[in-house]
Order: sequence, then C-alpha cells, then structure tokens
Amino acid sequence: MQVKILLKDSEIPKTWYNVMADMPTPPAPVLHPGTGKPVGPDDLAPLFPMPLIEQEVSRQREIPIPDEVRRIYALWRPTPMFRALRLEEAIGTKSRIYYKYEGVSPAGSHKPNTAIPQAYYNKMSGRKRIATETGAGQWGSAMAMGGCFFGLEVKVYMVKVSYDQKPYRRMLMESYGAKVVPSPSPDTNAGRGILSQDPKSPGSLGIAISEAVEDAASREDTSYSLGSVLNHVCLHQTVIGLEAQEQMKLANDYPDVVIACCGGGSNLAGIGFPFLRDKISGGKNPRVVAVEPSSCPTLTKGIYAYDFGDTARLTPLLKMYTLGHDFVPPGIHAGGLRYHGDSALVSQLYNERLLEAQAYGQTSVFTSAVIFTRTEGLLPAPESSHAIHAAIMEAKRADEEGTRKTILFNLSGHGFFDLSAYEDFQNGRLVDYEHPEGKIAEALDRLPKVEA
Repeated sequence: MQVKILLKDSEIPKTWYNVMADMPTPPAPVLHPGTGKPVGPDDLAPLFPMPLIEQEVSRQREIPIPDEVRRIYALWRPTPMFRALRLEEAIGTKSRIYYKYEGVSPAGSHKPNTAIPQAYYNKMSGRKRIATETGAGQWGSAMAMGGCFFGLEVKVYMVKVSYDQKPYRRMLMESYGAKVVPSPSPDTNAGRGILSQDPKSPGSLGIAISEAVEDAASREDTSYSLGSVLNHVCLHQTVIGLEAQEQMKLANDYPDVVIACCGGGSNLAGIGFPFLRDKISGGKNPRVVAVEPSSCPTLTKGIYAYDFGDTARLTPLLKMYTLGHDFVPPGIHAGGLRYHGDSALVSQLYNERLLEAQAYGQTSVFTSAVIFTRTEGLLPAPESSHAIHAAIMEAKRADEEGTRKTILFNLSGHGFFDLSAYEDFQNGRLVDYEHPEGKIAEALDRLPKVEA
C-alpha cells in the first residue's frame, strides 16, 4: 500500500517565496573580491541578467513566476508527495514519513526549478550563451535542458571525478546540446593553473566555478549560471516547499521535522524555507534539518566567515559556513554535496539556530538508500539518500523516546545515472571519509581577511 498525494496542474505556485522578507536580521552584505566593499548591480552585470540581480537582493515576500516558466514547470509540476508506508513498516516505526519526489522532472532532479527561470531571464535579456559548472551532473543536465528550451548555447565545466564516474550524465547534457568538459580543463586560465600544479587533480566545485566564471566574464554574450548557493536560486526552489505545504493539508497532517540533503543549500531552501516562514511567524514550530556528508562537513565543522565561492578567488565574497575556498573533498559518490561552502541564507539561518545540521558517512547513507529502494521501489540519488538516512534516524529516535513524529523529506532526484555507486556499495568498495581536522584548519587559515 502506498499513499500518493497530488495537486492539480492549476495549483502550481504562481509566486516564489522569498525568505529574506521574514528573516529576523538582514542578510550580510556581499563583498567585492577586489575592494572588499559591498557589491552593487553594476558589479554583477557582467555575469547575470538584471532580473536575476534584482531577485538576488529583493526583500519582496512573494515574487511572481513568469507564465512562460509556469508553462514549462507544468511538464512535471506539481511533483507528487508520498506517505512511505512500506518504509515505515520495514523499520517498524510509529512515526509517519512523507517524501516529496523531485525526480519526476525531465532532468531527474529538483534542479530544473531554477534552470528554467534562469534560462528564461537570460533569453529575455538578450544573452546568447551560458557557462556553468556541475558536480554530479544534476545541475548541468538541468541547465542544458533550460538552454535547449530557450535556444541558448551552454558550456558545462564538470568536476573531473564526476565526469569519470558518471558518463551517462555527460551524455544527457550532450543530448540536450550542451558542450561538456572535465574540470580542471585546459580551456581557462584557472583550469590550466590547477593542472600545472596537479595534472591528476580530481577537481572540485570551487575549481569548476572558477572556470565557468572566467568563461562568462570573458564574453559579452555569455552569462554565468549557478545551480545552488545564490539567493535567487534558493528563491526559485521554493516551489517545492510551497507545494508540499498544500499537500500536507490534503493529508491532514503537518511535519514536526523537514529534512533535505545540503551541498550548496538550494535543495534544503526549496523544501525548508516555506516551513521556516511558519516557524519565524510563531504559527508552527517545525525543525528544519540539513544533512551533509561527513567527508565535506561544511555546516557541522566549518566556520561562519566571509569566503570566496570559488578556488581562483574570482567570485564575490559571501558570509557563509565554509571549509575554505581551496578545499578539495574526497571523491565520494554524492558529487552534488562536495562543495566547500553553503548558501549565505542557509548559513545565516543556521547560525541563528533556525536550522539544524547533521553529517553522515556514505556507507550508512547507502544502506538506508537500499532499504528505501526495496520498500518504496525508487532508486534515490546518492545526495538524496542523505535525507533518507536522516529521516530513518529521526523515526528511530522518536520510537526510542516513545513519541510519534511526522517527518517530511525531499527526495531531490533519482539515482538511475548513479548505478556505479550502487555497484561499489554492493561490492564493498565504498569507504567512509572523515575529513581531517588538520586539513580543515589549514584551509581556514587561508580565508580572506575581511574587516568586521
């Protein structure tokens, strides 16, 4: 038995929710990488179209979703929510577990929720080309699809370890018409510099971002596009949580705990920010939990400071939880979570104790992923599996405490392109990495010096 909770096409949200309107304290300013002063629109104009810059700084609570974007959203939205009855039975919990399934999108994850509006605004602003990066490939696939729909050329710098691990993601991007290169690449100064130091570099999202930013800044017809971290990206993802709130009403229930994996933070923001509005207003008190890999423990072991979003120090400085901009994580299979920093909004809300964070090793995460697959029938992405594991742990803790909780997590994508990871798990080749405290300390020593 399975309970599927659906909304009608007409119930796709008409606006995105902007958490900046309700944050207890204003967001920390974004600083120019050269001057250390707050950036203005002119500083960002070479990289982003003006509508996205306006969304980046807006304090307007509800921002309208363009009709053309909603029409494309309707290819897969509203996404379904399920009550995971078979999972509940398998782990013997009295708690109720729900999951919002974003893997039904054409690209297989939540990423098109922002790729489509980013492509739309770039097209409307006269840009012809987009340069971007991708870790595991979900974002690159989504942006390739967005470029395809709006007639934009797309170049994707894919973290090399994922380029090698996930060839089918690359093939999907190329099927949409994108050009994909492994990062670090010989195509940019940033890439060439890394390769000269380490020809076998596995790459990192920080390096790939440096390459994409350099590419975009060198051409007037090109924008840079980011799949997480930035305020406007988190904004676009709130369609997930807005739909989930309406679906919870249909289920006559409300979550005690809202869970999502967290790399850059857009997935967590997508499902969590609308529920945080309830928490901030005092109407409800849900716990919102970010789950990250123990090998890349940004929130749980990083520090809250200004840092660059990329390795080559080309991006503006964001105040965020960081492991250091030159941090290179181990090549775990959850490539979308291998980022040194986090969204400035997620970071500030975590610093203010409105969010929680947990970290787990990949072997326990894959164990829970397989339990989920064998009960619910869906193969989750390695990233999403962190949320599954946290949901199972929450349910078990509730049982031990003699309580019954309502748990909601975001199943942010399917794992059909991640079968090599499951093969490694089934054959005992996965190992857990605990990032050494000494390495973290070294990276943090190299943070930029910013005046208070």
